[in-house]
Amino acid sequence: MPGLQKARGIVASPVASFCRLFFSQIRSCSALSASSVKPVIAAKEPFPVDLIAEKRYAWCACGHSQKQPFCDGTHKKSAPEMSPLRFIAEESKKAWLCGCKYTKNPPYCDGTHKEDFVQKTDLHSQPQV
Repeated sequence: MPGLQKARGIVASPVASFCRLFFSQIRSCSALSASSVKPVIAAKEPFPVDLIAEKRYAWCACGHSQKQPFCDGTHKKSAPEMSPLRFIAEESKKAWLCGCKYTKNPPYCDGTHKEDFVQKTDLHSQPQV
C-alpha cells in the first residue's frame, strides 16, 4: 500500500512512522494526529518548565488537565479519544511546553499560540480551525 511501511510484521501508518523517527525520545504520540478530535486551548502562551534528564513526562495533549502542561488523567473522562504525549527528557534544561495544544512540534512551543485562531478563541474552548 502506498504511504505505509511494514515494521516488525505489522503495517504502520506514515504518522506513526513519523512519530517514531522524529520524536525518538518520545514514547507515544497523541491520538490527535490520527483523529479528528481537537484539543481545547489550555493557555495562550507556553509553559516554562525545568526538565530533568532521564525523567519521564506526560504532556497534556487534550487541554483539559488541571496540572498544565502535564497530564492529570482528565482526558479519560473529558476527551477519551485523546492521550497524553509521553516523553523522556534527554537532558536537563529549561523548556517551553505548548499551552495552546496546536504546536506542530509537540510538546514544545513553536509559536502557534500567536496565531489569530488561538488568540481569538476563549480558553478551554476548541478553535474554529
